[in-house]
Formats: sequence, structure tokens, C-alpha cells
Amino acid sequence: MKNLKHILILILILTFNGFCYAQMYRIHQDNVKPSKIEDYEKTAKEFKEACVKHEVDASWAAASSDDFKFIYISEIENMAALDERPFADMAEAMGDKFGKLFEDFDKCYDSHTTYIIHLVKDLSYMPKGLSMIQEGQDYRTWYYIYFTPQNAKKIREGMEAVKKLYETKNSKEYYRVYRNGFGTQEECYLVAVSSKDAIHAASKSKENEKVLGPDRWDTFKKVMDYAERLEEVHGRMRPDLSYNLNN
Repeated sequence: MKNLKHILILILILTFNGFCYAQMYRIHQDNVKPSKIEDYEKTAKEFKEACVKHEVDASWAAASSDDFKFIYISEIENMAALDERPFADMAEAMGDKFGKLFEDFDKCYDSHTTYIIHLVKDLSYMPKGLSMIQEGQDYRTWYYIYFTPQNAKKIREGMEAVKKLYETKNSKEYYRVYRNGFGTQEECYLVAVSSKDAIHAASKSKENEKVLGPDRWDTFKKVMDYAERLEEVHGRMRPDLSYNLNN
């Protein structure tokens, strides 16, 4: 039992060290009721306006998905950032109005969560430079690739093969890859593809099939064969709900 404990600790250390130099993001996700979308967005805009007024020292990019999830993405340097309280001064200045904002938020969902994801640069394919935001391309297609821990190595090898294929064929469909982190329940990779809109996303995907050629499935199978399940979600970035003190 003592040896098992030491082994588990070693695994945790090695896992953490694998991500310690990766770009890290804190994600806050609100699972909004369909009937409360309008009320939620109204409150979210009021909250952003309050942050601007009180010059909150924070920044986040907001996005919403077609399945009524709203996410707020903040880049952080380390896990210690989770203990920061950027809204403390704002809450004190606003008094009861601050609490009222969160009461209004709470009426719009039955659950919300916060977790960490890591940008995996060496698996991402953006030859012109990695960036989460591309001007004029706020539409998003998110692919979630779930897998079990014992298949982690094979999944990564498959992702490497896919990137190599895209590079070899000089594909014009770029993507960013993220890995699940602290606070998530399942092992997964998240692949994010940016487009102008749904029509642009579909046409770009169709063109990419031609570029990669009929043998692309032989490469994709190196991922598919080890995935537990795949999810495709559509949505868009929300500049109207995003916030940056310096902008």
C-alpha cells in the first residue's frame, strides 16, 4: 500500500510537470436554461458594464454554444491564480447591487462549473501563428475527443499523425488543440476550428477533404480507434460579453 501511494504521487508529479510549461486557461461555464437565454445575456452585459465602470483588473474572452452553454476563458500563469479575487473591490463599491447581479445569474441556470484546460502547442496546426482570436472569424466548431487513460499515448500519437498530414498537404483549415486539466471529469482533447459563420465552416471543411485526399481516413483512424466517444459542438465567440481592462 505504501509503494502504491508513492507510485500515485509520482504519476501526479509527472502529469503536472507535463503541463507546467503549457499555456493554461481557467474556464467558467454556465449551463443556461433555454428559457432564460435572454435574461442571462441581459445580466451578463450588465455585469460587463459594471466591470468597465469599476475598472476590474481582469480579462476574459466569452463564448456561447448552440447547446446553451456560456463560457468565460481567462489565461492564467499558475494554479495560484485560482485564489485571486479580482471582484472584491467592485463588490464592496457596489454593495447590494453586486449581490443582485449574481442572484439574477442564478435564476438562469441550475449548474455551473470552473475548470482548467491547457493549450497543446505541438499538436495545434496554425502555421501563421497560434491565436485564440482571429479577426472576422468568431464562429467556432469544437470537437471533443474523449479517451480512457490507458489510451492516452495512442491518442496523442494519432493527433501527431493528423497534424503531420495537414502539414504535408498544406491544409488551409487551421485548428488549436487543448487538453483537459484540473476540475474536469474525463480525459479529452478539445480541437477548436475558427470560421466566419456556419456556411464558411462547412465549405472550408468540404474543401479540406479534397486537399487531404481519400486516404485521410487511414490517418484519422489512428485517433478514432482509441477514442471512447466524439462530440461536435458549434457556437461563437462573444466580444459583447468579453472584457479586458486594457481595451
